[in-house]
Parts: sequence; structure tokens; C-alpha cells
Amino acid sequence: MSPFQHVRPWALVASAMIAGLVGCSSTPKVDDDSAEKLYAEARDDLNAGSYDKAIKALERVEGRGAGTLLAQQAMLDLAYAQWRTSERVQAISTLDRFIKLYPSSPAMDYALYLKGAVNFNDNLGMLSAVSRQDLSERDQQASRDAFQAFKQLVEQYPDSKYSADARLRMDYIVNSLAEYEVHVARYYYRRGAFLAAANRAQQAVRDYQQAPATEEALYILAVSYDRLGLTQLRDDADRVLKGNFPSSRYLRDGVRVPERAWWQFW
Repeated sequence: MSPFQHVRPWALVASAMIAGLVGCSSTPKVDDDSAEKLYAEARDDLNAGSYDKAIKALERVEGRGAGTLLAQQAMLDLAYAQWRTSERVQAISTLDRFIKLYPSSPAMDYALYLKGAVNFNDNLGMLSAVSRQDLSERDQQASRDAFQAFKQLVEQYPDSKYSADARLRMDYIVNSLAEYEVHVARYYYRRGAFLAAANRAQQAVRDYQQAPATEEALYILAVSYDRLGLTQLRDDADRVLKGNFPSSRYLRDGVRVPERAWWQFW
């Protein structure tokens, strides 16, 4: 599965089982059949892409079937619909509420996956939408929140059908965050802010050691220290760079000029 494939609503139980399960004596009962009928209509709206209509219906289903499997499914579908209508904050709030209310739900792996996907895709959209914003002011919190949700998923549910895709997304996030740090370091270096450049490059090396961007980070670290007159630190960074990347193109070409906009990682 591609890291950029659309997430689909998760079926908590087969539709043929819902009525029987919500009617069991061990499970809270829905007042009448209207919740199930309303949910069926909401699902039709979801499948048709009528997310605004689905949201209204799903909120009513959750209220009428509180505590039932039907209500759990309605919450997950509600979060999905909110996400698809760009209501990221509401979607995350719904998922956080689900995670708190139903910690042993069989759909917990999907809830974590969807929470990660909401932040993951929101961050991609944010990057392209505000690509001219000053780099030092950009917030990467959405990426970090996505990473944490995916990390929780793969640690707690390593065999989940969502875990393989979550791992791909985690790798992508790490590489993107490392590239972001290196871009900022490059930005500062070109403007003569060598201490700031060294600090950001050092952060990239420390936090994202396995990311491809580490190679350039080490080079920027070395040349920034050189411009600051810190010869011992320069030599240390240069030694690590040559030890790990003996044929580094940065030793030949210097600080690179991106061929594309900095935020076009993919």
C-alpha cells in the first residue's frame, strides 16, 4: 500500500452482525431501530461522498446508540468524514474521544492509524499551501503528532493490517523532517548566520541519523564551524562526514541549490 493511498472507513463489524450484537443483553440497547436505519443512511452518504450530510447523521447515531458497537462505528466514520471535509481539529478530537472511551475496542488499531493519517495528510497540505512562509517560523507539529500515532500503532499492534503502511509513513515523516532541518540550516548558511546553521545541522544529525539528509547536514556543520573559526569542531564533523560518506558530492560541489521548491520532498 502506498503511503499516499486514501484511508477508507473501517468496518467495526459486518453489517449483518450489528443488529444482533447491539441487541445482546451484555451490550447497551439502542432505543429503537431508528439508529440502525440512520446509520445505514449515513453510510450511503459516506459512500457517495456527501460528507456533510453523513456527519450530521453520524452524530445522531452516536447519541442514540451510546455505548454500543454501532456508536463506536459511528464515531470512527464521523472522524473519517470530518477529515474528508478538512475539519482536522474536529477529526482528531473525535478520535481522541474514541481512544479514551473505548481503549479495548477491536478497532483501536484503525483509530490510531486514522489519527496518524489525519495529521500526516494535513501536514502535506500545509507545506504546499504556505511554502513561501519564512522557514524559521514553520511548525512541524502535525508531522510529529502523526509519527507518534503511527508509532503507538506499530508498537501495540505490530500484526495489524494497518501497521505496514504506518511504518512506511513513519519513514517518510522522518526523512521529511530531516530534510526540513537541513533546508533551514542551508537557509541560514547562505545568509551568513553560521551559528544558527550549525545548530540546525547538528539537530538534524542528532535526531535523524539514518535519514539521507544527514550527509548534507554533516557538510553544513563542517563548513559552518569553519566559518566560525571552530577548527576542532570543523575537523570532527569533517571526519564523520568522510568516514560515513567517503564519496560525498558535497565535498565536491558544496552547499547545494535545490532544483525544486524545498517542500517538494516527494
